[in-house]
Amino acid sequence: MEDRFARVRHVSPLWSLVRKNTRSVAGQIFLLQVALVVLLVAFAVFSLVLQSQRHTNAEAKRRSIAVAQTFAHSPGVLSALQAPDPAKVLQPLTEAGRKSAGVDFVVVMDTKGIRYTHPLPDRIGKRFVGKIEPSLAGKVYTESVHGPLGEEVQATVPIRNTQGHVMALVSAGLKVKNVTSLVDRQIPIILTAGAGALGAATAATVMVGRRLRRQTHSLAPNEMTRMYEHHDAVLHSVREGVLIVNDEGRLLLVNDEARRLLELPPDAEGKHVSQIPTLGPEMVSLLSSGREATDEVHLAGPRLLVVNQRPTDCDGGPKGTVVTLRDSTELRAVSGKAETTGERLKLLYDAGLGIGTTLDAIQTADELARIAVPRFADFVTVDLADAVLHGEEPATTAKGMRRVAVCGIRDDQPLYEKGRLIDFLPSTPQARGYGTGRSELVADLSTATGWHLQDPERTEQIVDYGIHSLIAAPIQARGVVLGMVNFWRSKEHDPFDQEELSLAEELVARAAVSIDNARRYTREHALAVTLQRSLLPRGLPEQSAVDVGYRYLPAQSGVSGDWFDVIPLPGSRVALVVGDVVGHGLHAAATMGRLRTAVHNFSTLDMPPDELLSHLDDLVGRIDQDEACTDSPAAVVGATCLYAIYDPATRRCTMARAGHLAPALVHPDGNVTFPDLPPGPPLGLGGMPFQAAELDIAEGSQLVLYTDGLIEDRTRDLDEGMELLRKALAGHPERAPEESCQAVLESLLPERPTDDVALLIARTHALPPDRIAEWDVPPDPAAVAGVRAAATDKLDEWGLSELGFSMELVLSELVTNAVRYGCAPIHMRLICDRTLICEVADGSSTSPHLRYAATTDEGGRGLFLVSQLTERWGTRYTPQGKVIWAEQALPNH
Repeated sequence: MEDRFARVRHVSPLWSLVRKNTRSVAGQIFLLQVALVVLLVAFAVFSLVLQSQRHTNAEAKRRSIAVAQTFAHSPGVLSALQAPDPAKVLQPLTEAGRKSAGVDFVVVMDTKGIRYTHPLPDRIGKRFVGKIEPSLAGKVYTESVHGPLGEEVQATVPIRNTQGHVMALVSAGLKVKNVTSLVDRQIPIILTAGAGALGAATAATVMVGRRLRRQTHSLAPNEMTRMYEHHDAVLHSVREGVLIVNDEGRLLLVNDEARRLLELPPDAEGKHVSQIPTLGPEMVSLLSSGREATDEVHLAGPRLLVVNQRPTDCDGGPKGTVVTLRDSTELRAVSGKAETTGERLKLLYDAGLGIGTTLDAIQTADELARIAVPRFADFVTVDLADAVLHGEEPATTAKGMRRVAVCGIRDDQPLYEKGRLIDFLPSTPQARGYGTGRSELVADLSTATGWHLQDPERTEQIVDYGIHSLIAAPIQARGVVLGMVNFWRSKEHDPFDQEELSLAEELVARAAVSIDNARRYTREHALAVTLQRSLLPRGLPEQSAVDVGYRYLPAQSGVSGDWFDVIPLPGSRVALVVGDVVGHGLHAAATMGRLRTAVHNFSTLDMPPDELLSHLDDLVGRIDQDEACTDSPAAVVGATCLYAIYDPATRRCTMARAGHLAPALVHPDGNVTFPDLPPGPPLGLGGMPFQAAELDIAEGSQLVLYTDGLIEDRTRDLDEGMELLRKALAGHPERAPEESCQAVLESLLPERPTDDVALLIARTHALPPDRIAEWDVPPDPAAVAGVRAAATDKLDEWGLSELGFSMELVLSELVTNAVRYGCAPIHMRLICDRTLICEVADGSSTSPHLRYAATTDEGGRGLFLVSQLTERWGTRYTPQGKVIWAEQALPNH
């Protein structure tokens, strides 16, 4: 089985080769030769088989007769037949004779056909298969029978006695298949000869096939026919002339189109190109030169031909050239228009990409002017209604037009300059187009009298400069005319036509929507910024604790909720606040105003920073709940805040933050640090308490509070921004807060910030020790008089004697209440700053309340007197208890 598979694998490549080449001429010849050889071999084998059959029968008969006659005449056969048991004597003799004679059987039988012998002993005694009558008559008889051994050829002869009588019969025979035949010897010879003939035919076919493949490029006859048909169809049907010229300059092939274009005679093929009279000298020179030519334009009679010529020997082909001709007489005019149309479409495409990249009306107008010059116009000017630049609705007439863009091929043009406010007369194309909303085309400016009336001197300069044509196209969006675009052409180009008027309108339409969007954005942005600025401090309050510089910069893309505040507190203290509401837009700005107001209200209660942030956190949470109930899409999700209280009397600053960045501290030596302030969650999240930290700040230090828009940017991370802030602040301890603000913004902000920025820098002051007086008060009512006397002396020292009486009454009431209702320790302090401040502290957290006493009440009038004698009074709580304070205005204040 493996050998059979091996033979199949060996034959398969040959069969693949035959199958692949049957379509070629060589393959078909090879198949014919194979068929002839196979027929010859088959005929030879058939003839040999027939001859072999005849020879086999004759040979078998001859040998059978010889063996049978030899045995019949052998001595002892007659005596054996006369023995009592002939079979016992004859069987060994016949077997020995059969083997020596090379036959398959020798059978001795009596005259009745009963066997005495047989190669198969069980057949002895049985009747002989075959005819015995001819042999009984004394004849030798041969026949073919189907005997016990199979198909047999046998000969039967008589055994005679001495008197000539037939005593018995002998039959000898062979099986046909055991006869040695000529076929066994001659068939291999015939097959070998056939294989040799087939191999010779194959070799011849391979050689012929290779030559044919070289000559036909491996094409089958049907492919060659189809190629010729296609070649002939293309050559004579294509709408392009084709010529083939050999290296001697003779015309080898001409198709129908070339014959028509060059008006060649019928016998032009085979002639030298110089002998063809219809070819001009220029064309003859090109065809006979053999050089390459690409899209060269040549005149051939009334036609303008585009000629391409290439050599034919680049890939080893015959030397010569192939020439193609294309009639461009009519196409040339059309192509000029198509090229112009393509340029205009490209201009509109570029305009769609390059105009309106920002929400800035002036920049959009400048983009339109730059796109149109010089591809459409030599000069372009854009005039917008001045109200549009402020986000307002434009006027109905072309008055108050601001020139916002001027662009041209030269800078010395006499057109109105950029920034000029122009009132166009009704007779001008600009005024007419603005009023009707339709474009105006002025093909010749020198004859446009209405335009000359606008500014006779200027218009004369424009005409003398060479500007001769104008298109005034209105900038119209959503039914409103916002301005005019003026396209000017000078003497370098032809005047505008009606087709170009449509193109101008398309260009302006691309910019109109963007300018209107910019107008609407400007209006909304201005409203938002106005709202936000109205919610921010309009000025800083008077106080002595710090010198303050601040900056607020709204983002270019919109407003957000950044804010800052400086809030004076009792005791010459000051609160510094900076915060940022999450989100942008009017909603964020309005929410910022609510939070700022809340901080002011909470600060009047004189709360510590951490407690104030807790109340503010509850407020933001309630705002979020209210927004969620109204399904508002702009719900605020939180805010950040930093609240710091600075006391100039102790130079101590208490700070707490809710999700906000830590402040920067510039020390008097110029070093910058970021205090380690405990972090807190953003406002509105709830659940976590806020922690405050206290810092002792040296006099002259700068406390820098800011929002994340200052240091965060898409191009840098937070640490890099903090480092930039540190470098901007370091090394300048003497710099004023305002100057520090400007330096920080210049160092950290890009040209167009993407987020709001609030920056607050406060330089700290300390109250002089001689303007502060403090006393510890024993918890004894008798001590009130001593304290009152000491305070009067201190007022005299400060030159405030005229306040002595009122201050004695205030001190008496506050100290008496502390002694009577409070607990130790009791401490009193007088501070002379912008006001005269009296503070009485005790260890109790119980706060007195102002009430109106009835006429029959013995007490309850003390705090009423305090409120009447002072500008304001109040209570603040401390970790040790409370402080009751009261302020009186200084004389001449």
